[in-house]
This record gives sequence, structure tokens and C-alpha cells, in this order.
Amino acid sequence: MAEGDHRHEEYYVNAIVFDDEELNNMSELERGPDFIEVKCGYTNKKYGDFVGKLRISVSGHFVIDCKCYPECSKATLTPDNFLKHCGKLGTRNWKRNIWIIVNDEKVSLRKTVLLNYYRNASNISTGPKNSKRERKFHRDEFIKCSTCSKERRFRQRNREERRIYHDALANERWRCADRPYDKITCADEEERVCRKICRGCPRSATCSGCPSCVCFGCLKCRFLDCECRTCVDFIQNAEP
Repeated sequence: MAEGDHRHEEYYVNAIVFDDEELNNMSELERGPDFIEVKCGYTNKKYGDFVGKLRISVSGHFVIDCKCYPECSKATLTPDNFLKHCGKLGTRNWKRNIWIIVNDEKVSLRKTVLLNYYRNASNISTGPKNSKRERKFHRDEFIKCSTCSKERRFRQRNREERRIYHDALANERWRCADRPYDKITCADEEERVCRKICRGCPRSATCSGCPSCVCFGCLKCRFLDCECRTCVDFIQNAEP
């Protein structure tokens, strides 16, 4: 089998099957060989409804063709850019603000089965503006102080911060006063539980752990000059 045939076979093995019965109740549903389309829209408080066509591919990619007026040239917009085009100001929570017509009623996209088909990785643009999102992401982690038992947050946005967390995790006697940034002591309040839920996942603010934010080892969080067993094993077994 040729290499192209392998890719073609893998694509359809992982393809989404649009078989939910609820789809049949959606307005202007169209089915293609590798996609579905439904009527969608956003209601601007000042200008009224902006209508579009949401296309979902079998790879989980969401794009919208705007139909706000017949001559509108805005096509293949991301849901977020569709809201921007519609004049949505402030935080653009597209899953909540974009609606679908189900049984002749406007229903928030987040309340429909359509989000079951959403695949985060396929919706990340490959343009230079989004290169940061394409890189391996490391969510915030917590370490408990050996003195006061309070959990302290460790950011992991760059290699320096990842090394700080790595070294602190290896230190069984780590204390609040050892943190090199945002100096704190054991007397400082611990973060509230509701705040700890937010750990920086690019997919969902309240994510409890997913492939987008949990890393089990990469060259950005394992270190050549570290002699701990975790780093040594990773470096020895890492692919060149």
C-alpha cells in the first residue's frame, strides 16, 4: 500500500460519524461526503441576528460562512472570528453565544450535540500568529509545602519556569520560602479551591487534565544537565 493510501486509511479510521438523532431536528441541515452544515447565528443586541452556515468536517474542524447579507464575502471563519465580524465585544465565548436552530428554537451551541464533534487540535490555525499555541503546552502544577502543607502554584510557560517546578518537585523538603518568584511565606493564604481549578489549559479554563495540557515528558521539561532518574531515562530513550 502506498504512503498516500496509508494516510487516507488513517483519516477515515479516526473520522467522526455524524449519527446523532438530534441532528435531524436542526434547521437547514445538509450532509456532504465528509461534512455536515447547519444554520447558525449570533444575536447582536444593537443590530439583531447575524446568520451563517456552520460546517463541521469529519476531522472535527469548525468553520462558518457568514450570510449576514447576500453579498457578504466572509467565509471559512473560525467561530471566534465570526463573532468578531458580528460586532461581539469583550470576551467572545463562541460556544455560548453562537446559536443553532433546533425544533424551530434558538439553542446555544454548547447545549447541542455538535460540540461532541469538536476537535481542538484541528481548529488551531497554522499561521504565525498561532505558533505559540502549536507548541507543547504545560499546565500549572501545585506542590505542597513541607512545613505548612499549603499547595503552591507553579507556572510552566517557559523553560526557566519548568526547571523551577522540576527542581522543586524533586525536593522532598521544599518550602514556601524556596519559591524564587512571587516571594511568599507559610503565612500567606493558600489559593481557593475554585481558583486552583484554572490551570491554563488552552482548551478549557476548568480542564482537569487532557492531551492539550498534560505532558508526560518532552525535551522542554526534561533536562540534559539533570541527574534525576526521570530526566536520565527520558534523554536515553528519546528519539533523535
